Amino acid sequence: MATNRKPASAAKPASAAKPVSKPAAASRPKPKAVSSDAPKKHRIYSMAFASVYPLYVQKAEKKGRTQAEVDEVIGWLTGYRGEALEKAITTKVDFETFFAEAPAMNPNTALITGVVCGVRVEDVEDPLMQQIRWLDKLVDELARAKKMASILRT
Repeated sequence: MATNRKPASAAKPASAAKPVSKPAAASRPKPKAVSSDAPKKHRIYSMAFASVYPLYVQKAEKKGRTQAEVDEVIGWLTGYRGEALEKAITTKVDFETFFAEAPAMNPNTALITGVVCGVRVEDVEDPLMQQIRWLDKLVDELARAKKMASILRT
């Protein structure tokens, strides 16, 4: 009985054999990440207040509230009213500058409590993030048809 086996040396032609080599990237050491001691700022800090303001107004208007009411809430929290608020919007100041240069932060901000985006506003440690969350909370309350006296903690 004859078998049709080929000898092992004839199984694959020499040209079909793949050369074994390591990728060039594997032989080079990876650069180390540069670490800085300063904590990374949240991206909302550098966002223009003017880019978020229309969203606050839109959220309130969808629930039957007005732009004037949104402005009143912002004024109560920050002291920005009328021309000062308009200037902050037209000059496109970022949130960090918006709150840093606020004419008069309301002394009753400690009365703003509750949850925004799953975060309890009174527990936020970063002062700037807490101010942003306070504003979000006030606009949320406005959109949920709370009475203005309740929103303004009077």
